[in-house]
Amino acid sequence: MSYHPNAILRRARLARVLLFASFAALGAAFFRAQVLQNAEYVVQSENNRLREVPLPGARGTIYDRHGEVIAENLPGYSVSILSPTEDSLRSALTTLSKVVEIDSAQQELAVRRFRRAKTRPAVIFNDASFQVVSVLEERRVEFPGLIIQSSPKRYYPDGAAMAALIGYTGEISEEELMKGAYESYKAGQQVGKTGLELQYEARLRGKEGRRFVEVDARNRVVRDAGVRREEQPQAPPPLRTNIDLDLQRFAHAYFGDSLRGAVVALEPTTGGVLALYSAPSYDINKFIGGVSKSFYESLRVDPHRPLVNRAITGTYAPASTWKLATAVIGLERGLVTMETRMSQPCTGGYYYGRVFKCWDKRGHGDITLAQAIAKSCDVYFYQLGLKIGLSNLLAGGVALGFGEKSGIDLPNERRPQWPEDTRYFDKRYGARGWNRSVVLSLSIGQANNAQTPLSMARFYTALATDGRAATPQIVAREPERTQILKLDQQQLAGIQLALADVVARGTAAGAQIQGLTIAGKTGTAQVNGQLDNAWFVGYAPANDPKIVVAIIIEEGLHGSTAARVATKLMERYLKARLTMSAIIND
Repeated sequence: MSYHPNAILRRARLARVLLFASFAALGAAFFRAQVLQNAEYVVQSENNRLREVPLPGARGTIYDRHGEVIAENLPGYSVSILSPTEDSLRSALTTLSKVVEIDSAQQELAVRRFRRAKTRPAVIFNDASFQVVSVLEERRVEFPGLIIQSSPKRYYPDGAAMAALIGYTGEISEEELMKGAYESYKAGQQVGKTGLELQYEARLRGKEGRRFVEVDARNRVVRDAGVRREEQPQAPPPLRTNIDLDLQRFAHAYFGDSLRGAVVALEPTTGGVLALYSAPSYDINKFIGGVSKSFYESLRVDPHRPLVNRAITGTYAPASTWKLATAVIGLERGLVTMETRMSQPCTGGYYYGRVFKCWDKRGHGDITLAQAIAKSCDVYFYQLGLKIGLSNLLAGGVALGFGEKSGIDLPNERRPQWPEDTRYFDKRYGARGWNRSVVLSLSIGQANNAQTPLSMARFYTALATDGRAATPQIVAREPERTQILKLDQQQLAGIQLALADVVARGTAAGAQIQGLTIAGKTGTAQVNGQLDNAWFVGYAPANDPKIVVAIIIEEGLHGSTAARVATKLMERYLKARLTMSAIIND
């Protein structure tokens, strides 16, 4: 079949146009890929070839007031694995478990970490031992996706002494990741869980760095050095506290393994927390890198409740340490003076529908308010409570802050229990299901009154100074003080003299320290079905207070027991303070 020359020419022209259009389209595609979208494809290529490995940032070091370390970072090791899918991760974990011990719970945890952040290596061990690392390094060729790197490890030199105060760190949980406060965090990072570590998380958190490893199509590491410039992690500035580590250690040593209770020591004029201890305690270092189920369960079921921070969450009847509040309320309302005597002398009990006993069955006789404080006479305060009246007593307690948290910079402080008004009794006992005799128990710190050691220490900072209560502060900031006592100078001086008399010749006379004048109040709190709790709250030196101590010993039987411990703490702190001052002056 033959074609006309013109037809052949037309077809040739059409072929040239189509060929030119094809090359133009290909050229445009190449231009877009090579020039216009070059950065995008470079990133995609890098993402396929490189894997980001996070470099944990060290947390901020925490110091006491003298520069001693409370919390620091030590070199540690983390072990993680790169895996493209969950199935391949499970297979790798099964193989690894034949070389090092990885139980089923650890394997499931690693899988959950992978699900939360598939672009990051799945962490197997947050805190691997040197033995585990050595074994894995020797057989690393068998596990091409394995990543072993140094990682800062939190360490507390005085772990058991600091548990109630410093807290501990742990891996961020799925629930925490969903909270707004942790929106910038990633799965696998360490965060503060309790105590100061939680309270100051934002200040203690280190800035994470990153490095890159090169992988093949099967996600096996083929090069882990010099792939791309690393971004080094950064540690934040240190956190300095008001804590006196020597005093904290002394409290821990004094309580030992046998006593249960709590200690709070404050600077009366600033609220600086010198010591905050809860017994029994536990070594918080065992929580770092993940606490074992057996250890945590042993703490959880322990009947002595070591996980409870008794200093800020333990609430107890304050007993006779609260009598100073009753005295203050009576003085503020002009119902008594320090020399006032009650209509009925103490004969060992007081009849008000039934006999309400005094702690001293022999009685204290006809005494003044100042003497009643020193001798801790229950009968005197029964009558003073009735003079004040229930409504006024409740309102006075509210004004003194006994129903409020102290405002300490620690999480989970528990609010003390103090009725705001008589509606509390209507709700608890039913309308008119109670009578005015409740005021007798309230006036001596029993019944519907439960305070924390911290709340009592805060109240005594007002008694020790000018009537202003100091907000407790672990990390130093501008002092906050609130006027809670509405007494004139003469009245306040009378209260302070009476408190000094408690230790000089009253219920705490056995706790005297030679050469040191101490003021304070003992308390013996009755507990249903248990031995009495022992209280002491006081300050020293009495004429120029430098330290306020509140201490409770569960089942300590009598307040004098607590007083002897408290005065030893005061002596320890003041002697160390004098020694430090002498060194500085030299």
